[in-house]
Amino acid sequence: MTFNEFLLSFIPLFVAIDIIGTAPIYIGLTEEFEQNEKRRLVVQAVITAFMLAMIFLATGKVILDFMGITLNDFRIGGGLVLLILSINDLVFASEEGRKPKGTIGIVPLGIPLIMGPAALTTILVLVNNNGILPTIVSVTINLIIVFFVLYYAEKVINLIGESGAKAFAKVASLFLAAIAVMMIRVGILEIIKEIR
Repeated sequence: MTFNEFLLSFIPLFVAIDIIGTAPIYIGLTEEFEQNEKRRLVVQAVITAFMLAMIFLATGKVILDFMGITLNDFRIGGGLVLLILSINDLVFASEEGRKPKGTIGIVPLGIPLIMGPAALTTILVLVNNNGILPTIVSVTINLIIVFFVLYYAEKVINLIGESGAKAFAKVASLFLAAIAVMMIRVGILEIIKEIR
């Protein structure tokens, strides 16, 4: 594997994962959690994303074809999950324990925020274009970056303060809703193009 092959795999996946855009959403989703819980969720999310990436890398196209699921179906489903979570966060903000601590590391953090339809699609393309080894290395390094960005996201909260974090959380929930709508919209438009 050459350095160019690595870069050709790393950069598209880095853009598809978009950890810079995911970090504020993570901060919003975990604003009321204890530090130890946040760290546990980061580990859970990264492991979930890695396992899904490896499974999808090895069998993604075969599984989707076998089940009759397209990447656009996957995109719409992921968008619906994100939309429900963001609406729940915005509407029921005052309810105690509104965020399911035990599961958000898997959904929505691991899937689809870190390893969503864009990243999974990119992985399929990278395997076809660059081979399995550069793709595996790219996934691993990208997820190490994701881990460190999310693990130290708490430092951002310390900088902006508690009230700033709460305001930031609401803005992040709005962006999460917008991302969800975008995923649904793109999925629907792509399905319409296929029908034509």
